[in-house]
Amino acid sequence: MSLGNEPSEVIKQRLFYQGRKFNFEVSQRRLPNGAEGEWECINHPGGALAVPITNDGKLVLVNQYRFALQGRLLEFPAGTVEITEDPAETIKRELEEETGYRANQWRSLGKFALAPGYSDEFIYAFLAQDLEKLEKPPAQDEDEDIEVVLMSFEEFEQAIIEGKPIDAKSITSYFWMKLVLDLK
Repeated sequence: MSLGNEPSEVIKQRLFYQGRKFNFEVSQRRLPNGAEGEWECINHPGGALAVPITNDGKLVLVNQYRFALQGRLLEFPAGTVEITEDPAETIKRELEEETGYRANQWRSLGKFALAPGYSDEFIYAFLAQDLEKLEKPPAQDEDEDIEVVLMSFEEFEQAIIEGKPIDAKSITSYFWMKLVLDLK
């Protein structure tokens, strides 16, 4: 069995929706093993996320209202990568806009597929350290409802254990960061 990046063959493809953040298409395809089927896919340019840690060891998160869930989620700052933008530039902008912090030290954690069963979106995760609070942070996007939250590692892990509403990309990136930094 091959785990390579063999592309499928497009037999027929239809764009159903073109939006400002993503497109939705349905395509009939032939897989590398010869199987044929019809699949729906959300095409997304990707997202960038920061795991920001203050100089005194606190995580910087946002408590953000998410209309699709009709409630708030605790998340690390993140944003959609613009078409011509590098994910590292995306997250630098988003960190400042969403939290009012600037990081002077950045480290890539890597990228991961968010929901490969129906989307081609990748999340590019970064560790942001040596933070400074901006005197005049840029304005948040008008369509966002965000509150900045500082938490210790222990408080964040307890929130996960208690089943608090936290998005999967933040949980994944947090534990990835701990592995990279070799933290127990």
